[in-house]
Amino acid sequence: MNLAKINIQFKNLKIADLPNWLRSQFTDGQRFLILCILTGFICGLVAVFFHLTISAVFDFVWTLADNTTTLGFVLIMIFVPTLGGLITGIVLFKIAPSSAGSGIPQTKAAYHLDFGELKFRDAVYRFIIGSISVGSGLSLGREGPTVHICATIASSLGRLFGLAKKRVQAMVPVGMGAGIAAAFNTPISAFFFVFEELLGDFSSKALFGIMVAVVIAATVERICLGEHPAFELFLPEYQTDWWMLICIFLGIASALLGNLFVKLLLDARAYFKEMNRVPVWVRPAIGGFFVSILGLSVYFITSKFGEGKNGVFAIGYKDLSEALNGKLVILGILIPLLIGKFAATILAYASGCSGGVFAPALFIGGMFGAIVGVVGQFIFGYDPSVIGAIALLGMGSFFAAVIRCPLTSIMIIFEMTQNYALILPLMFGNIISFMIASKLRAVPLYDALLQQDKISIKKLPLYKGDQDWRNLPISTIATWDITTVHADKSAHENIEYIAENNHHAYPVVDSEKKLIGVITHHELQETTRETPEKLARYLIKDQKIISMHPQISIRDAAQKLVVEDVLQAPITSEKDNTKLLGIVTLHDIARQQNAIDQGLER
Repeated sequence: MNLAKINIQFKNLKIADLPNWLRSQFTDGQRFLILCILTGFICGLVAVFFHLTISAVFDFVWTLADNTTTLGFVLIMIFVPTLGGLITGIVLFKIAPSSAGSGIPQTKAAYHLDFGELKFRDAVYRFIIGSISVGSGLSLGREGPTVHICATIASSLGRLFGLAKKRVQAMVPVGMGAGIAAAFNTPISAFFFVFEELLGDFSSKALFGIMVAVVIAATVERICLGEHPAFELFLPEYQTDWWMLICIFLGIASALLGNLFVKLLLDARAYFKEMNRVPVWVRPAIGGFFVSILGLSVYFITSKFGEGKNGVFAIGYKDLSEALNGKLVILGILIPLLIGKFAATILAYASGCSGGVFAPALFIGGMFGAIVGVVGQFIFGYDPSVIGAIALLGMGSFFAAVIRCPLTSIMIIFEMTQNYALILPLMFGNIISFMIASKLRAVPLYDALLQQDKISIKKLPLYKGDQDWRNLPISTIATWDITTVHADKSAHENIEYIAENNHHAYPVVDSEKKLIGVITHHELQETTRETPEKLARYLIKDQKIISMHPQISIRDAAQKLVVEDVLQAPITSEKDNTKLLGIVTLHDIARQQNAIDQGLER
């Protein structure tokens, strides 16, 4: 390569011609590395600006409310989050529906289903809506939206500069890592999160590119905002001691509490989705209203013990920092903050607002740990300085239970606090919490959110789980948009109803939409020719239903289909085998196998 010639060409280059110039001068791999560097720099700046925008908006709102009368304070802090939810709902419904929620599920779906193609306009609206949602006081975090924004920037750069499809797809984890690194000032945990949450293993060819972007983004963040970690701790140096065994209890309790949090969030989200009488764009405003009521209630309750706490609103890191430093030791403050944040986050996220659950998970875990620390200090009489350390352990354990990325959960707490003295109990508690939470709920939160939106990863070209794609739950390749046959309609009526479909078989449901059997297209056609008025109910009389639950692995599902000698099986709820959720076929499994084989050959 003639560097002198390139230098001359570069001096005469116009900005608009830069993409074409890069295509002509560099190979695909070289362009990928250049774009990783550029992505780290741009994402670092965008993440910092997003952080400052949210902080500025909420500080303005809080200062405005705090400088008025009590009545004015209450009215402003009810009006602003509700208005923030309403604006969010209108924009999401009318313009940018993909900007709802945290953004991490959307990023995963784009990476696995669309070769990482994310629209740049979604990043713009995610920035605006995220700033309004979190800045107005809704109980959500900035980290998930930052991931979506930065992954979109990376994907857009890849397409702009003419990278091959597989390279564009590889740009998504690069942007994802840069976003987390800059949002939390945690480059190591950002690196782990990309592999644990998105890629599934550490064999990615983009490993070096991810590392480059993560380092650059974190450097930009530190230059702009300073070297300090997210939480500055002023705790003493701890020596290994018996009180650290409390990490065992924290691990178990955090797993149970985290499982409850995820369950209630998913249930509440399903409830909001089914609120047919309430327009979609109004639902975030409902969430915002209830968040404001919870936030104000906690503020006035805690004000009885001194200064009122506003941690339920927005991100709440100020109150969390006090808990981690052992300055919040009054149960009358800690318990309302825990309950308020727990409920407010569920309502804000479930109603469709834009923001993540990273920050709320850290907040809830920190308050829970502090409560355990205060109670433990009363029972066991250890030094009061230990309370802050236990709050830190609780923060890690709860995060591990909810986010379900064990290496990330350990490293992110370590990097955010830069406290190495507690690394052993932190690791032990996090692993316990992760293992129990995994047993209680097989599908992690972000995958469950995709399933709830009926998004399947069955079209993935290269997806592999921790060991093998066959260990994934069958829900990842199932079909959720189901065509059913009605038991109390005739064969002829059902044939007309399913005329536009060409499936091998269909679940049969009764008037209450309960599953009562499966019938093939051929059986309906034969009956229509012979006795067209015969009800479908009588065609499946005494039939043994071969069904399976969403959590069963793809491998076990395939074996069950083969053993039972059926080509398809309905997927039903674990709690109710008559509640139809989806359907899976041997063809789905074979198609996934073919996609994997073809992807590995490329």
